[in-house]
Amino acid sequence: MKNTKVGISGLSTYFPPYKINLENWSDWSNINWEKISHVVGNSFRMKGPDQSIYTLAASAVLKLIDQYNIDPSSISFLGLGTESSTDNSAGAIIIKGIVDKALKQKGLNLINRNCEVPEFKHACLGGIYALKNALRSLALDSRKSCAIVVSADIATYAIGSSGEATQGAGAVAILLEKNPKLLEVDLNNIGSASSYREIDFRKPLLRNLIKGKVNGHFQDIPVFNGKYTNACYLDETVYALKDMLMKCNYNPEDYFKEVGAIFMHRPYHFMPITSLAMSYLFSLSWNKNSHIRLKEFCEEANVNFNEIIDEMSSTPDFLTAAKTGNIDQTIYPKTINLLKKFREMPFFKNLIKEKITLGSKLMKDIGNVYCAALPAWLAAGLEEAAKKGIELENKTILVLGYGSGDAAESIPMKVAKGWKNEALKICFEESLQSYQDLSKEQYNDLHENGHAKNLSPPNTGFVIDSIGSNANSMYSDEGIEYYRFIG
Repeated sequence: MKNTKVGISGLSTYFPPYKINLENWSDWSNINWEKISHVVGNSFRMKGPDQSIYTLAASAVLKLIDQYNIDPSSISFLGLGTESSTDNSAGAIIIKGIVDKALKQKGLNLINRNCEVPEFKHACLGGIYALKNALRSLALDSRKSCAIVVSADIATYAIGSSGEATQGAGAVAILLEKNPKLLEVDLNNIGSASSYREIDFRKPLLRNLIKGKVNGHFQDIPVFNGKYTNACYLDETVYALKDMLMKCNYNPEDYFKEVGAIFMHRPYHFMPITSLAMSYLFSLSWNKNSHIRLKEFCEEANVNFNEIIDEMSSTPDFLTAAKTGNIDQTIYPKTINLLKKFREMPFFKNLIKEKITLGSKLMKDIGNVYCAALPAWLAAGLEEAAKKGIELENKTILVLGYGSGDAAESIPMKVAKGWKNEALKICFEESLQSYQDLSKEQYNDLHENGHAKNLSPPNTGFVIDSIGSNANSMYSDEGIEYYRFIG
């Protein structure tokens, strides 16, 4: 396993065509557009009446097969990462079945009968867990085979809630191979962290059954606590990064100077900027040789260095802070104060923040796609670098995933030789070009009822053809979706 190089050889994306322009949304919601644009983004996508998490995922997988000329019979692992499942029994096997139907229509080989088909769930980290397991499977497989992981999600928040602007829908499929053509993954030095946060971002089934059903339209709306959720994100990604840096025996300062690009879980535009700043400051506290640099930042921000060191080594009581409303006063308050000032320092803007610019502009147009957010940003960033001729060959890439509840993974990768040719096949920007801007009425109807007037049907991928209603002694298919390939 140590001698087997495994990693990413290709990516493809699929986003439904129904687009909410956040400038228009801000106008009809009486929300400050400038703030939304700066913090959240420019737009998000919604699934259509005849789409589901399975049609989105299958559409991305079929695109991947086409774009990278994959022989489906060589696929030994097809993993699905999602928190939007609507079937609590089957998962990735549904994707396999849908894609096989299209492959048969096109006269191509079907996906290997001896293919593993697991589904992974852990909030927005499910796709990364699927990625890790697929790579482990490949590393141990003696056959000449490949793996596909598809991350797909539908983020829905109640109208009028603080999360409404951060909705989204989409899927990203990833081709994994031995001797990868895009990114080599260092499996041995991945950093992991997890903590149970109780009332962080959750989706209790009973709550959604009772409160999330409107006119027969099921809404998978989460329970979330904004400030608490953000604090959990910052804390867990810091610990995962620490685990990775310790395994690799990296000096934090040197690592952040040398890393070519950083891609993180992205629930909205501003969150990775905050997380990266927090992670960098904490990393300086782990290595005594870096204390001089941290002390310089503290002095510039007029913050006591010794108090920062003590606070960074403390273990705040997250749950009590959330339930008593004392998050700002309890969870790293001095460090947060330093963080806010550090984000405005030239050092951060010129060196650290620059590491997360690739693909960030395109990402402002897809919204929050949960499990698919990090893979989508990776796809957008690699494509942008290839198009602009930015040289990344042999450079280190950091991929930092997070899932509420919560857990994080810090994954070191290296850009492969000849990566540009494969990156140009991603077609991320192209996948955003076909869309229909929805009006306020269409948005409200699609959100609340699952359908709206004058929607143009999707012109690529898969749709739900029908839903079973039989419940008798002959056979039962009540509630089961049947799918159709539309080209």
